[in-house]
Amino acid sequence: MTALGRIGQPADVADLVALLAHPDSRWVTGQNIRADGGLS
Repeated sequence: MTALGRIGQPADVADLVALLAHPDSRWVTGQNIRADGGLS
């Protein structure tokens, strides 16, 4: 069971991809970002 209490959906990952592709995230570099709902 994840911390968010549900199985992730493709839209959840798409939201992260959109966030990272947005110009406002231009200062995010060299990070490991896990889209796992808090499982790990």
